[in-house]
Amino acid sequence: MTVAASGGWLVDTWSDLWQVPVSALAMLVLVILVVRVIGLRAFSKMSSFDFAVTVSIGSILGGVASSSVALVNGAVAMASLLGIQAIVAWVRARRPVAEAALDNTPLLLMDGETFLDANLRAARVTRSDVVAKLREANVLRMGDVRAVVLETTGDISVLHGDVSIDPELLDGLRRGPSIDRLDSVDRQQSELPQ
Repeated sequence: MTVAASGGWLVDTWSDLWQVPVSALAMLVLVILVVRVIGLRAFSKMSSFDFAVTVSIGSILGGVASSSVALVNGAVAMASLLGIQAIVAWVRARRPVAEAALDNTPLLLMDGETFLDANLRAARVTRSDVVAKLREANVLRMGDVRAVVLETTGDISVLHGDVSIDPELLDGLRRGPSIDRLDSVDRQQSELPQ
């Protein structure tokens, strides 16, 4: 059995195969250096913008490692993305308008033990998705749930326990139609003797 020397389905050219591990190693070293300069936020999922940059960098790394993108082009593209991310993070920290324009707003999915079906539909999240997150958060009784929030990153946070929620944890949250219920439940719980 022979394999075509170029343009084959198994390998483009055997002579260029050495470029794959060299390119992958070079890009890995570059990622480590850039992350050391920019900081760990480079691969955080704090906002949708951060997530998009992380996915884009993965795509660039894959393209360079497979030799479909030149090493220098990949390095410049990756450094550019991380540089833009650093600038955007700096602007977001100083200008609330930029933060509002770039980030999703966290969305309340459960108010206490009540599912907010309109919010679930808007977020395209099912009750079973939320129940799985409740189990993951070690919720033992639905009555212990204070709130379930779809975060700006797409993660689902579960606030549970036998104390009321600190209002600061709910700042900037899109609560939907049940804002009054959540506030009244917290008020009632804060009035209980401790």
